[in-house]
Amino acid sequence: MANHEDIENGESTELDAVKEPLISKQDIGANDSHRSSDEGSLRMVLLSTFVAVCGSLEFGSCVGYSAPTQSAIRKDLNQSLAQFSVFGSVITIGAMIGAITSGHTADFLGRKGAMRLSATFCITGWLAIYLSSGSLLLDSGRFLTGYGIGIFSYVIPVFIAEIAPKNIRGGLATVNQLMIVGGSSVAFLIGTLVTWRTLALTGIIPCLVLLVGLFFVPESPRWLAKVGHPKEFEVALQRLRGKDADVSLEAIEIKDYIESLNYLPTARMIDLFQSKYIRSVIIGVGLMVFQQFGGINGIGFYASETFELAGFSSGKTGTVAYASIQVPITILGAFLMDKSGRRVLLMVSASGTFLGCFMTGLSFYLKVHGMLLEWAPLIAVVGVLVIEIVPHTDDFEPIFSTQLMHYQFF
Repeated sequence: MANHEDIENGESTELDAVKEPLISKQDIGANDSHRSSDEGSLRMVLLSTFVAVCGSLEFGSCVGYSAPTQSAIRKDLNQSLAQFSVFGSVITIGAMIGAITSGHTADFLGRKGAMRLSATFCITGWLAIYLSSGSLLLDSGRFLTGYGIGIFSYVIPVFIAEIAPKNIRGGLATVNQLMIVGGSSVAFLIGTLVTWRTLALTGIIPCLVLLVGLFFVPESPRWLAKVGHPKEFEVALQRLRGKDADVSLEAIEIKDYIESLNYLPTARMIDLFQSKYIRSVIIGVGLMVFQQFGGINGIGFYASETFELAGFSSGKTGTVAYASIQVPITILGAFLMDKSGRRVLLMVSASGTFLGCFMTGLSFYLKVHGMLLEWAPLIAVVGVLVIEIVPHTDDFEPIFSTQLMHYQFF
């Protein structure tokens, strides 16, 4: 029961280790090695993180692309609402497939190789969108960008966790989510100023920075150790910790941990349905499923048109307001996650999402029935902003679900 209370209160427990891919629960001698790292090593870790989170920025750019471009694309390509809805949503199908294949891709190509592949898919997708003159090429490009960000969603946090010293690992991992939201906000804001084809070209910029930057940063030492490249492993670890740092103890710890993975039993899908696990599986998976069914993605993908249909002469005002609050609210949510606990924030977020969706739906009900027409647009904006203002469940719900299931399984 004590461990359950720790999770609910957001206290640090041994369960936090589940968030660290290929990282053991005991970093033997790692702290001494980290203290001896010079400023150059920290710069390399920060540079590597900056390069990696360009993929997070790309993720946000892809997600935020459809909202400010809906009216222009439908007008220029003579699309129906149903055709644009396919364009807006097909990115999630690509992302789902990319996420399913991301683990094997990152293990086979390496963390840097997987990021290069993802960037290539995204660039190809953006060029297809830019050159499109019909729905087929437009939707194909959107699907390709979805596949690329699906791989990004896995490999970027894994890469950051594997290269960062333990004492700053949590802070650097938070940058991933912040950059996703930042990319979405930038796409919303730029989309109100430029054409939809120009906005597609701006989506290529983070990918180009990523591809160039990968030439200057090392591969994940833990992945190199896992695939059996001892020389490259030592070189990469030394670059990350500094040329004068003693990395021998950390290297031994990493090798021992990688070797211990070979002795773990192979898990099967059927194991999840054992009676002792089923409660945690239902809670964890249920949180993930219902968080998606809440509809926040639908509002985000079509925010501009939502505001126009609610009664605004232009959706730009609401879109700018929506974009402006995303980053500060994400920062607030990350701060509250460890202060207030995951369970409390889940309850607050679910309540706020319900209130926001109710207000948004109410505004359209009023408009359809000709009631309080002067208030309907304002209620819609407030409803959408309430959904956005409450701490995002997708910032901390996966952590809560993973920790809960990890407690049961391990």
